[in-house]
Amino acid sequence: MTTAVPAAPLGRVLTAMATAFHADGSLDLDGTQAIARHLVANGNDGLVVSGTTGESPTTTQAEDGEILAAVRDAVGPDVVLVAGVGTNDTRTSVELARQARANGADGVLLVTPYYSKPAQRGILHHFRQVADAAELPVMLYDIPGRTGSQIAMASYEEMASWEEFVAVKDAVGDLVRGHRISQLGFAVYSGDDALNLGWLAYGAVGVVSVCGHAAGNELRAMVDAHLGGDALGAHQVFTRLLPAFDAMMGVPNYGATTAKAALQLLGVLPNRNVRSPLVPLDDAEVAALRAGLEASGLIP
Repeated sequence: MTTAVPAAPLGRVLTAMATAFHADGSLDLDGTQAIARHLVANGNDGLVVSGTTGESPTTTQAEDGEILAAVRDAVGPDVVLVAGVGTNDTRTSVELARQARANGADGVLLVTPYYSKPAQRGILHHFRQVADAAELPVMLYDIPGRTGSQIAMASYEEMASWEEFVAVKDAVGDLVRGHRISQLGFAVYSGDDALNLGWLAYGAVGVVSVCGHAAGNELRAMVDAHLGGDALGAHQVFTRLLPAFDAMMGVPNYGATTAKAALQLLGVLPNRNVRSPLVPLDDAEVAALRAGLEASGLIP
């Protein structure tokens, strides 16, 4: 019996890409473009721009527009760009969504409003207004560990009839629940590198990764092997990547901090600058990261 390969409306292997900064904290568009080109050259057919790993809580609306336009210019028209537009202020998210469409996004990433912890009715109202402004495919982002609220199954059931809502980046960690979401018609993407293979086994169509900054080709090989019916091959790739996953996710506030340190080790960036309140990895943390990447064969 042949199993149909699930459709991936926003790509198969996407990295939630970091944003480069100069030492004074100003935006480094040349560095950001270098990151984008590196990712596309190494297994990624899509990029998430101005997500949490892009330090979106510290970038202005104008900077988000500059970042997206610069990345589009760097990668050309054929790479899927998903713009992070989620905030806890609906008006701001609406403005970001309109800007994303104007600056070349193919879709938007919409996280549940954080800190405010609205009721499900408020979450749905927020999502509807932002989607109407974007006029683009929407990838929902469910990550209650960061936002303090989770999208209820009843809300997914309601949104299943909303045409623009095509995908979910799931970082809840409940694989059975995620499978049920996929059965409603959403394309589910793994939002947790440590669970990538599990998500694929439960019907995910691809991954939105942080470790893709260093392991894009390997993630591509894992996804392709799984979709091609080579479960053993996918498992072997995943197993080889475990030291890298552990190293990149094993420090507080992993994401921008570990991604930039990895990019520095790979020679993509000359520094690992982040904006406060984040702080760069210290030398001991970088040494541990290097060891994990070396153990996975990602750097010499």
